[in-house]
Amino acid sequence: MSIALLSIILLVLLFAFLGAGLWVAFALLGVGMAAMALYSGAPLGLVMATTLWGHGNSWALAALPLFIWMGEILFRSRLSDDMFAGLSPWLTRLPGQLLHVNVFACGIFAAVSGSSAATAATIGKLSIPELSERGYPEKMIIGTLAGSATLGLLIPPSIILIVYGVATEQSIARLFVAGVLPGVLLVGLFVGYVILWALLNRKRLPDETLHVGFAERLRQSRRLIPVVLLILGVIGSIYAGLASPTDAAAVGVVLALLLSWSSGSLTKKTFIDGLMGATVTSCMIAFILAGASFLTVAMGFTGIPRILAEWIGSLGLSTFTLLAALTVFFVIMGCFLDGISVVVLTASVIMPMVLEAGIDPLWFGIFLVIVVEMSQITPPVGFNLFVIQSLTGRDILFVAKAALPFFLLMVAALVLIAVFPGIVTYLPGQM
Repeated sequence: MSIALLSIILLVLLFAFLGAGLWVAFALLGVGMAAMALYSGAPLGLVMATTLWGHGNSWALAALPLFIWMGEILFRSRLSDDMFAGLSPWLTRLPGQLLHVNVFACGIFAAVSGSSAATAATIGKLSIPELSERGYPEKMIIGTLAGSATLGLLIPPSIILIVYGVATEQSIARLFVAGVLPGVLLVGLFVGYVILWALLNRKRLPDETLHVGFAERLRQSRRLIPVVLLILGVIGSIYAGLASPTDAAAVGVVLALLLSWSSGSLTKKTFIDGLMGATVTSCMIAFILAGASFLTVAMGFTGIPRILAEWIGSLGLSTFTLLAALTVFFVIMGCFLDGISVVVLTASVIMPMVLEAGIDPLWFGIFLVIVVEMSQITPPVGFNLFVIQSLTGRDILFVAKAALPFFLLMVAALVLIAVFPGIVTYLPGQM
């Protein structure tokens, strides 16, 4: 059987499995089994058993459930209230006023959550009613929340960066550090857009006449101190080389529990709910990673990634042309699959051609995450759109339209990191 025919059969089989509603992990395992049965004489059961055990028995993967648990704890705490109260006094004189609370609060929560859906839900539950009551335009409330919540995928500790690191055998600590400056870049782009929109639409904004004195601002800002210390404790320890991502995740869980306890929101119910939520999510991701690891090995037996990489190389595409094509491909994939599934489904095929093109896999990881961020606000399966739809009662197309400017800002961020790759690689180079 030719490689071209085998590739078509496997692709059709994958979409058939996914279209039938089969779990992503089972779909990956099924396609891997079919690939080995059709093209390889290797012992299928032995290869599957050793692959699943070898990739599941990973110390780096231990950081995943810990960071998820940390986010679940803080999701059930009063963190969103504290962030709104601590940030709002400083933003009333900035063009756009309290619309910036969505951007900065999402950026802060992203640094302790790792999940864009959790970021959207946590910040949105407080900011949407509060900003609506004050008279801010609904489209801007939804747009700033939808766009800024995607930062949960990029700003460390990012769950999807852990998945990418495990799937491609990249350093998770270096990936975390590499995500810091691009995250700051996106926050800057979002804030700049809100300021520009506010200057052009002054009459559509409410008049925040209450001006808080400097001393009162400082007093309100004290509510931000615990979460800032948590961020510094987790990310700072990794950057300083004092702790591995797994060690930092364990510290983060302890600090999150203390923060939740000190705010009075840690109860037996919230503790158990957080633990069970983290268990369910971690098992789902670990199961998908197990299926992806077996598919990667199966693809290695068929030789499809190598041949595809050689074919792409023979086309003589420039790096920018290849990246543009991959961006379109990933956005289309993201229209139908969640971000983690996109990463694990494509890693075994995409990485050989990325390496063949001379692209730094560390840089490509951040590039990929930003593209996946874009897919989170792209219908029909943009997870952030569903979360915000449930909070506002608006239809998904209205939410997607409100988020469109922020989608375009992410495209601008992709262009900037492609033209200036040092935005991604500078901090990891200092470790």
